[in-house]
Amino acid sequence: MDPRARYPSGVGNGRGGTPNYYGRGPSPQQPHQHHQQQQQQKQTSGAHHHQQYAQRQQQQHRHSHNHQQQQQQHQSHQQQQQQQQWLRRNQIAREAAGAAVTSEPKALAPSTAADGVNSSSQDWKAQLKLPPPDTRYRTEDVTATKGNEFEDYFLKRELLMGIYEKGFERPSPIQEESIPIALTGSDILARAKNGTGKTAAFCIPALEKIDQEKNAIQVVILVPTRELALQTSQVCKELGKHLKIQVMVTTGGTSLKDDIVRLYQPVHLIVGTPGRILDLTKKGVCILKDCSMLIMDEADKLLSPEFQPSIEQLIRYLPASRQILMFSATFPVTVKEFKDKYLPKPYVINLMDELTLKGITQFYAFVEERQKVHCLNTLFSKVLLMNTSIIS
Repeated sequence: MDPRARYPSGVGNGRGGTPNYYGRGPSPQQPHQHHQQQQQQKQTSGAHHHQQYAQRQQQQHRHSHNHQQQQQQHQSHQQQQQQQQWLRRNQIAREAAGAAVTSEPKALAPSTAADGVNSSSQDWKAQLKLPPPDTRYRTEDVTATKGNEFEDYFLKRELLMGIYEKGFERPSPIQEESIPIALTGSDILARAKNGTGKTAAFCIPALEKIDQEKNAIQVVILVPTRELALQTSQVCKELGKHLKIQVMVTTGGTSLKDDIVRLYQPVHLIVGTPGRILDLTKKGVCILKDCSMLIMDEADKLLSPEFQPSIEQLIRYLPASRQILMFSATFPVTVKEFKDKYLPKPYVINLMDELTLKGITQFYAFVEERQKVHCLNTLFSKVLLMNTSIIS
C-alpha cells in the first residue's frame, strides 16, 4: 500500500498531499471575496470606533455639564449662606443698638440726638457728681498753663472721674510738667510754690501706676507733719475713690498697734512721717520690696537733721529700680546733696523765681516781744484793709 494513500490529496501537510497553506484562511480560489470581507470588516470596525468616540464625547459633555451645575449650585448656596449671615449680623447689631438706646438715661437722649453721633464714650462725664464751680480769682501761678487736658495723659477712666469730681478742670502748670514725666518712671526734682497743685501733681501719677490687683505697698509718700499726712491721704482717697486702691496714713503719736493690725490688710499706698514708717518697716510688717515709687513732699523739711537719717535708712528697703519724686518750695544745700546721692539723673522742674504767691502781699515788722500785740492792733485798725490774713 502506498503510504501517501493515508493522506487525501489537498488535505494536511503530509507526504503525498498538497501543502495546505490556506488551511487557516480562505482558499486561494477566492481572493476577491476575501478583499471585500476585509473592507467590510474595516468599515464595520471604523463605524464601531466612531460610535464609541461619540458615546465618550456625550459622556464627557454630560459629566462637564453636571460639574458646572454642581459648581453653580455650590456658589449659589454659599451666596445664600453669606447673605443669611450678613442679615443675622445686621439684625443682632440693630437689636443691640435698640437695647442700648432703651437703657440710656432719658437725660442723655437730647444730647445724643443733638450731636447726631453715638456719645456713649462721653456718658461717664454726664454722670459725674461735679462740685459747684470755683468762682474765686486765680493768679498766674495756676492759670498760666499750656492748654493741656487731663485726658491727654491717657489716665484710667476711674481716676479721671475722681479728678473731675474733686473739682479739677485742667492741670495746673506744676501738674502739666510733672504728671507726664512721672508716668514715664523718671526721677523728679520739682520746685513749686505752695497752693499751686503740688499734692495732685504727685498723687495723680502715683494712683495711675498702682496695680489694683497686686496686694502690696507700691507707693510711699513721706511728709514732715501729721497734719500734712492727713491732708495728703485725704486727697489720695478723693482722687482714687472710683479705684480699688487702699490708702493708709500713719504718723507718730498714734497707736503703733493699730497700724500693725492695719498693715495685715491690703494696702497699696501709705502716707506718713519717716520715723513711723521706718519703725513699721523694721518690725517686718511694712514690706517695701514691691514699692516702686517714693514721694517726698516738702523735701527741704524732710532733709533736715531730724528726718534725713530715717529717710536714708528707709531707702535701703526699696528695690534698686525705685522712682523718687521730690517736691519742695526751696532748694537748700541738703536737697542738692541728697539729689546727687540718690537721684543721678533727675528731671528738674523749677516754676518759681520767688517764694511768695502772686496776689499775696507780705509785711515784716521787727518789734520787741512786748510790742507785738500792740503792733498788730495798729496794723489791722489803721493801716491794713484786707479780708484774709495769715500771722506767723
